Amino acid sequence: MIDKIKRFILSKILHKNYIRTGKCKGCGECCSHIYVKHFRHVLKDENEFKKLQYLFKFYSDLEIIDKDELGLIFKCKNLDNETKKCKIHFWRPPICRRYPQEELFLMGGTLSSDCGYKMEPITPFKDVLKKAQKK
Repeated sequence: MIDKIKRFILSKILHKNYIRTGKCKGCGECCSHIYVKHFRHVLKDENEFKKLQYLFKFYSDLEIIDKDELGLIFKCKNLDNETKKCKIHFWRPPICRRYPQEELFLMGGTLSSDCGYKMEPITPFKDVLKKAQKK
């Protein structure tokens, strides 16, 4: 019953299409190859990033490691390179607590195959197909 209520709230009230299931395996992949979406775009400019670091504490925890056609690629400074664990896990920012979010998929992102999380459609495909066939 709780699952039905959760799915209803996510789909009808929050207008989400996916639900996060599973749990973190602590591999560190999500902290070592990050695209940052600020407002409606992925960060592409180093100067914009420097301004955001000044305005928001979260950005000061990131360092630029690369750039591709989508934008700047970051690594979190709080990731321990040896253990692949977060050094500030208990105090991690809200963006890390909410990972992965639906927006990741809307940007064309994916989860690594080893990730413990899965993003599942809230409405099963068979229900969507049934509704489409009625029209």
